[in-house]
Amino acid sequence: MVTGITEGVKVSVETEYQPEYSSPSQYHFVFTYKITIENESEHTIKLLRRHWHIIDLTNRKREVEGEGVVGQQPVLEPGKMHQYVSGCNLRSGIGKMYGTYLMERVMDGKEMEVVIPTFTMIAPFKLN
Repeated sequence: MVTGITEGVKVSVETEYQPEYSSPSQYHFVFTYKITIENESEHTIKLLRRHWHIIDLTNRKREVEGEGVVGQQPVLEPGKMHQYVSGCNLRSGIGKMYGTYLMERVMDGKEMEVVIPTFTMIAPFKLN
């Protein structure tokens, strides 16, 4: 698990290779990642947008941007958390992701960029 904190917002990421949805012979490796967002600040915040950078070992780079996460724009009061699971496919079986969330303080509308720490995705058999 990797964790980062930006302005009192803690983001943790856990990854898992999904062999049942992958086809290594066709260069298709599927991973899931579970994100936990914890509001350790004094303010209620709302997640507005996400911006991901996805880098495959083959040097293939992709960016994904959009509103919310998995169709939601969660509001987190101080001390609360939000979890979700999403996925990513790679061609090489080894890659990394990182990015940012655009958050808004509900009280005054101030926006802040919260860092999603860099995490790796490695198919277990690639480590041999």
